[in-house]
Amino acid sequence: MKYILINFLLLFQINYSNIYSQNKLSNSHALNFDSTSDYFDSLNLNIYKTSPNYKKTNFINFPKLSDSLIIENLFELNSKTPINLTFNESVRHFIEIYTVKSRNQTSKMLGMSKYYFPIFEEILAKHNLPLELKFLPIIESSLKPKARSPVGATGLWQFMYSTALENNLKISSYVDERMDPYLSTEAACNFFKTSYEIYSDWLLVLASFNSGRGNVNKAIRRSGGKKSFWEIQSFLPKETRNYIPAFIAVCYSMNYNKIHEIYPNEYLFSFNETDTIEVKYRVNLNYLKDILQIPLSDLANLNPSYKYNIIPKINGEKYFLRLPIDKLGTFISNENFIYEHFKKIDIEQKTNYPKYFDKVDRYVFTVSKGDYLGKISLKFNCKIEEIKKWNNLKTDKIFVGQKLVLYVRPDLI
Repeated sequence: MKYILINFLLLFQINYSNIYSQNKLSNSHALNFDSTSDYFDSLNLNIYKTSPNYKKTNFINFPKLSDSLIIENLFELNSKTPINLTFNESVRHFIEIYTVKSRNQTSKMLGMSKYYFPIFEEILAKHNLPLELKFLPIIESSLKPKARSPVGATGLWQFMYSTALENNLKISSYVDERMDPYLSTEAACNFFKTSYEIYSDWLLVLASFNSGRGNVNKAIRRSGGKKSFWEIQSFLPKETRNYIPAFIAVCYSMNYNKIHEIYPNEYLFSFNETDTIEVKYRVNLNYLKDILQIPLSDLANLNPSYKYNIIPKINGEKYFLRLPIDKLGTFISNENFIYEHFKKIDIEQKTNYPKYFDKVDRYVFTVSKGDYLGKISLKFNCKIEEIKKWNNLKTDKIFVGQKLVLYVRPDLI
C-alpha cells in the first residue's frame, strides 16, 4: 500500500507542476527516523516529546488533509517564493508533527511570530532575500532569543561563537548580540547572501546555514558533483538531512494553520507596541522595573542581548533599551534621575574600593602544600618580585610551613 501511494503521488506531482517534477517522490527521499524527538532535540526544540498532544489518542479529532491538497497548497506557496518547497514523505512526516502532534507548539509560534516576524521581514526585504527565511528561527530556536544549544549555539538564529564574530556580531561579558533580534538577523542575512553567491540554490543555502559550508561542499564532492539538496541529501549530516523537510513543513504549517484549525496564542507584545531609546549611562533592568512598573521578565524578554540584565556604558558603543510604547514617556521623564542613581553608585564604589598600590596591611602568610609564589601573588594581587623582596628570597623556592610577609589590601586577607 505504501508503494502504491508513493507511485500515485509521483504521478500526481509530475502532472501537477514542473516545479515538483524535479524532485520526484521516491524512497531516496524517505528518511529513517530513530524517533522524531531525536531530531527536535538536536535542534533545541523538544516540541514532539513535550507536547501535551503527544498521546495518539488525542489526534483523532484533528483535521488531516490529503496529500493531494497539501501538494496543491505547496504549489500555491511556490508561486510566491524562489525557494523550491518540495513535497515528499519526509516533508509529510514533519507537516504531521507541526499540524497534529505538536499543534500546541505551532499555536505558540504563531503568537510569537506577531512580534518577531515584522523584524525578520524588514531586514530580509532590505537585503532582497526571500521572506520565507523568516521561518528558520522556528526550527532553530522556537523563536526564543536566549535559546542556547548544548554545543553553545545561541540566539534566535543559533549562531556559534566563531560564526557570530565572522558575521560582525559582538560578544562581551555584558552583551551577546547573537540574542539581539535585529543584529542577529542582519548577521543571518550576511550569511545567506554569501552562501547564495556560492551555491545559487536556496535549499543548499539553508543546508549550509545548518551544518556549515564545509559539510555541504563535502556532500557535493561525495555525490559526484551534484548541486541539488535532494541529490546530496544522503551525504549530509543527519540533522541537516531532516532540516530542509522540517523547514518546508514549517512554511506550510504557518501559512495554512487555519485549515488545520490551529490559531495563535496571545503573546506579551506585538511589534508595533514597542519602541527603543538610546541609553546614555549604565542601567540595571532590575532597578528600572520599579520605576516603570513593568515585570523584570518583560524587560528581559524585550532586551534579551543584555546577559545580566545590565545595559553597560562602554566608550564608543551605543546601547538601546526596548520598552512598551506606553512606558517610554515614564522612562524619559525619569531619565536623569535614573542616570544619577547609577552615577552615585559608581562614585561610592570608586571611593570604597582600595587602589592597587595601597598595600598598607602587613600580613603573615603560612605556606601550605601546593602553594608557590605565582599562586600566592595571584591570590593577593601582588608581584612575585615584590614577595621575594619583602622576604629576602634569592630564588622562587618556598617550603610548607614557611612564613611569608606580605603587604596587601585589607579586603584580600
